[in-house]
Amino acid sequence: MIRFLKTGRTAEAKAEQQTQVRLTVENILGEIAARGEHAVREYSQKFDRWSPADFRLSAADIDACLAAVSPQTLHDIEFAQTQIRNFALAQRAALRDVEIETLPGVVLGHKNLPVNSVGCYVPGGRYPMVASAHMSVVTAKAAGVKRVIATAPPFGGKPHPAIVAAMHLGGADEIYALGGVQAVAAMALGTEKIAPVDMIVGPGNAYVAEAKRQLFGRVGIDLLAGPTETLIIADESCDAEMAAVDLIGQAEHGPGSPAVLLTNSEALARAVPAAIEQLLSWLPTADIARVAWDNCGEIIVCDTLEEMVAEADRIASEHVQVLTRDPDYFLQHMTNYGALFLGARTNVSYGDKVIGTNHTLPTMRAARYTGGLWVGKFIKTCTYQRVLTDEAAALVGEYCSRLCEIEGFAGHKEQADLRVRRYGKR
Repeated sequence: MIRFLKTGRTAEAKAEQQTQVRLTVENILGEIAARGEHAVREYSQKFDRWSPADFRLSAADIDACLAAVSPQTLHDIEFAQTQIRNFALAQRAALRDVEIETLPGVVLGHKNLPVNSVGCYVPGGRYPMVASAHMSVVTAKAAGVKRVIATAPPFGGKPHPAIVAAMHLGGADEIYALGGVQAVAAMALGTEKIAPVDMIVGPGNAYVAEAKRQLFGRVGIDLLAGPTETLIIADESCDAEMAAVDLIGQAEHGPGSPAVLLTNSEALARAVPAAIEQLLSWLPTADIARVAWDNCGEIIVCDTLEEMVAEADRIASEHVQVLTRDPDYFLQHMTNYGALFLGARTNVSYGDKVIGTNHTLPTMRAARYTGGLWVGKFIKTCTYQRVLTDEAAALVGEYCSRLCEIEGFAGHKEQADLRVRRYGKR
């Protein structure tokens, strides 16, 4: 039996907040579509108090940012980007072009083509998300994208040096100090100074996510990302301290970040709240993490491993940390998750920052039908066909003609019939 010892906000409360976000974003996008650079500049001034002569960073601006970053930080950025690039290149190598002869004289194939241009959004409001530059810019370049532009809001009244360094070292072709909905709109719609891109990727706050949702169709997107989510699956082998740290470590992302403990240990479930209070008594980000835990935290107790798998798949969390005696059981049986972190030696922070897997992952139960950002998101698998012989053209044409007639498509049927007349036996 599944028992809820703690629950979070209701779906109705979440929906009410989303309505206000939607209306605000609609207005901003409409203004930028109509007035371009002028509207972008007005919103940048309004929301970020930022209106430089040019939002695009010059080579000198980038060099100044690199000079402001310590050698150790540059080394750490390069280390993280190497891990991410190597895994992305391995994933790219797994995507093979295909060409096969399905019937004598009939050749079908597909090519894996990178998107031509991508805009990478890097959040930088509450926290300067340096790692998001790695995840988007590096992965797009590994996919072979020709033009990668990157943008992040100013931090403390200027471009954040470490974010700019990460964008530059990752291979960004253009770098902009611009944030929020106005940045996403400028990249997607274009302005007098920014050529539009074909695809927008990267996480952001609720307004950025809504902007991507409303722009989808005019441009491609990676996925619709809501607040960061984490699910801890634990049994009696896990202690309360580790469960608490791994819950609150993600709750600090923002006040709307769900953090859920799923366990078959009643003792652990009862011990974790006290361990969380102890952690929040000294954690510098406790003001944010506490709101997230109070409003969005959950504790769920199950009796069996099968119940735990079923409940975990229902939740379909972005991050799933497995702290059990046999983590591989969940790797073998779970089907809905953004990313799995198996065993106590790893954790979600590794995936967020450095280990090599991508941290842009599905939220809001989207893990039921999609994975996260990876090199394949930047690839279009495009098919082609070729018919080599008269006999093949006539054979396929005869079948196609009859099938078109069933559907009432006379023009389609004539396309097939023409080939039968031209290439069939006389």
